[in-house]
Amino acid sequence: MRSDFVAREVFTGLRRNVTMTVAMILTTAISLGLVGTGLLAVGTIDSTEKLYSDRLEIQVALTQDVSNSDADCSQPICQNLRTTLQNSPLVQSVGFESQQQAYERFKQLFAGQSLGDLIRPQSLPATLRVKLKDQNTGSDAIRQAMNGQVGVRNVIDQRDVVAKLFDFLAGVRNVTFALAIVQAVAALLLISNTVQVSAYTRRTEVGVMRLVGATRWYTQLPFLIEAVVTGVVGAILASIGLIVAKFLFIDKLLSGIAQNGVIPPISLMDVLQTSAYLVPIGAAIAGITGYVTLRLYVRL
Repeated sequence: MRSDFVAREVFTGLRRNVTMTVAMILTTAISLGLVGTGLLAVGTIDSTEKLYSDRLEIQVALTQDVSNSDADCSQPICQNLRTTLQNSPLVQSVGFESQQQAYERFKQLFAGQSLGDLIRPQSLPATLRVKLKDQNTGSDAIRQAMNGQVGVRNVIDQRDVVAKLFDFLAGVRNVTFALAIVQAVAALLLISNTVQVSAYTRRTEVGVMRLVGATRWYTQLPFLIEAVVTGVVGAILASIGLIVAKFLFIDKLLSGIAQNGVIPPISLMDVLQTSAYLVPIGAAIAGITGYVTLRLYVRL
């Protein structure tokens, strides 16, 4: 098989249908870019779950009078609540956070923001911070045991807050993948149409080749390579787009919550690892679509 002939035919086909080729590359790039965004969202969800796996707590906020009068949980009401929690077989440890400590943590979280100047220590409740032995069980029992107790203002399970964050990230992932599917269908149709048009414009020369003994695979190979080239170029553009988006948009969007440790930041390595999957995905999709089109709709 003459490689120079195949390369020449591939170049000719891409140049002859340049507008459709550009459209196919751009559509493929958008589709794979959305797939890459979805994969980054999946990775962020997994990393966030690992980040919170040993940090989630149940917060038992104390009433205002107990918080104001007890700075170290030495008074009977706070001590009784703490002892009850420590005696539970579901609890691993119980920590106490005074109003002043809560205020210091609040200032760290909202450093540089006007909200941090409006809050005073007396505005925040003292809190018993409960860590469970099993992060997946026991929270309901602890909440039931603490709700309604003397000195308890409310009980907050951090899993509820994190669940909302996970729901948001999962929503971003689902919407992204849905858009990627729509774009992928458009890319598949464009690849199929481009292969058909390319084969039609060269039907005479291909017919001559078949008459002189060229195999069907030999005549189909340039069209398959054309499809794969457009898929690879689209994947490379998608990868470049993800890298640019990281520095221009993603870092700015996530800067506040990432710096505060709410979610882990998306690193350049994360983007590069995701981009590494896009090239073989683009090549495989384009190649398979081109092959199926040639087998079903084109007789070469």
